[in-house]
Amino acid sequence: MDSGTPVGRLYGVGLGPGDPELVTVKAARLVERADVVAYHSARHGRSVARMIAEPYLRDGQIEEALTYPVTTEKPEHPGGYRAEIEEFYADCAARLAAHLDAGRDVVVLCEGDPFFYGSYMHMHKRLAGRYPTEVVPGVTSVSAAAAVLGRPLVERDETLTILPGTLPTEVLAERLAATDSAAIMKLGRTFGNVRAALAEAGRLDEAWYVERATTDQQRSAKLDEVDPETVPYFSLALLPSRVHERTRAELAGQAAPVTVAEPVPVEPAGLGEVVVVGLGPAGREWLTPQARAALDTADDLVGYGPYLDRVPANPRQRRHASDNRVEAERAEFALDLARRGRRVAVVSSGDPGVFAMAAAVLEVASEPKWTEIPVRVLPGLTAAQAVASRVGAPLGHDYCVLSLSDRLKPWEVITKRLAAAASADLVIAIYNPGSKSRVWQVAAAKELLLQHRSPETPVVLGRDVGGSGERVRVVRLADLDPAEVDMRTLLLVGSSTTQVVSRGGAGPVVFTPRRYPA
Repeated sequence: MDSGTPVGRLYGVGLGPGDPELVTVKAARLVERADVVAYHSARHGRSVARMIAEPYLRDGQIEEALTYPVTTEKPEHPGGYRAEIEEFYADCAARLAAHLDAGRDVVVLCEGDPFFYGSYMHMHKRLAGRYPTEVVPGVTSVSAAAAVLGRPLVERDETLTILPGTLPTEVLAERLAATDSAAIMKLGRTFGNVRAALAEAGRLDEAWYVERATTDQQRSAKLDEVDPETVPYFSLALLPSRVHERTRAELAGQAAPVTVAEPVPVEPAGLGEVVVVGLGPAGREWLTPQARAALDTADDLVGYGPYLDRVPANPRQRRHASDNRVEAERAEFALDLARRGRRVAVVSSGDPGVFAMAAAVLEVASEPKWTEIPVRVLPGLTAAQAVASRVGAPLGHDYCVLSLSDRLKPWEVITKRLAAAASADLVIAIYNPGSKSRVWQVAAAKELLLQHRSPETPVVLGRDVGGSGERVRVVRLADLDPAEVDMRTLLLVGSSTTQVVSRGGAGPVVFTPRRYPA
């Protein structure tokens, strides 16, 4: 390989369950632009993934058919099936690596989602550590099957379990009995055992069968009506939401089609709760799974309007937007909803405990009339961490977090704390540095900092990190221009040990060493 040739990029691209129209826009674009398109197939040479992607292929692309040496037949390799398949994956990885080394971008096609029982993951394990890699998710067969049946997978607090049909019958039965909803993959020859496990778990009458969902060969039926001899590998069994089935029956004035030990109420009863949720600094990719779950299960969302707009609409939920300056009123409103039995999520940007809604809610909740209402706080990625990550590790040693807003505390307190942090040689994360009504504070803070810090001290300006208007710059303290700073900007002021280095063609890297000079 010519050492001057940049390597190609590896893409694992999910194509969805079968309908080419369910391929994402991003997947279609990558398939069309790829230098090399790779796909797995059995010995007959037909590839489901390639058939899905065919409308997006173009002339002149290199195709790499990765043909399995063995599928259901008896392996001929002296080491058995596992040894033969491992050799196959190693050979496939070597073939793709040759293209990547030559500077060609390689797209590995995968039906469904690449990381959901996908064939791509075997290439990912062998190549992702050596080449730039991106995985593009796809619609799973489980989601497709639920859509085909018109039955939700889970609702409210239900759990969904994904199981391979290759598990022993008794293990399947135990897990099916313990879960709310389930999808059982890899049917084909396992169908008889799966059917027996559903019967043993007492769930056979709830089970549905879906085959080749979203394709022109699609088939669905009650599972106990399916002939085992007709079941292909590309099929699954589904136990949809029991809450949904019961509620639908109740709304239709019918008896529930499934037996549930305790009926789940449609409306909350008794005391609800308030959960203060940190949304992180920007989009949904910055949201923790715990926070996402709280948002999904809430009956009411309460918060500042622009923050509520970041939460996808859910027709089941009520949304209560308010101005950013009525935190106490917002907290009391949320607590009152909870007292009436509602599950309330109070949304906050970043981390709710850092200059945000958690303190406001807890302050009001500490009043005697609210003490019986449960209140939880779920953390979020705060702006200081987000900005720091964009430039390296400026918060690698001791640091201080300080708000420059004098709306809720006197300016004299701010200057006293800022001077103390500066003289203590702490890295300083400055929140709320300026706004339309606060235009002089940044200049005053800069003047104060220069009394304790070198003019060469690095300052990171991070604006709207993670959002469409993201802008991150590193300047000297002496060159900090207050006109560049607004309410959506966060400042990170380095300490005497904070370093700025250049690494190749990338932007400057800023870090504060963990060792402090003696």
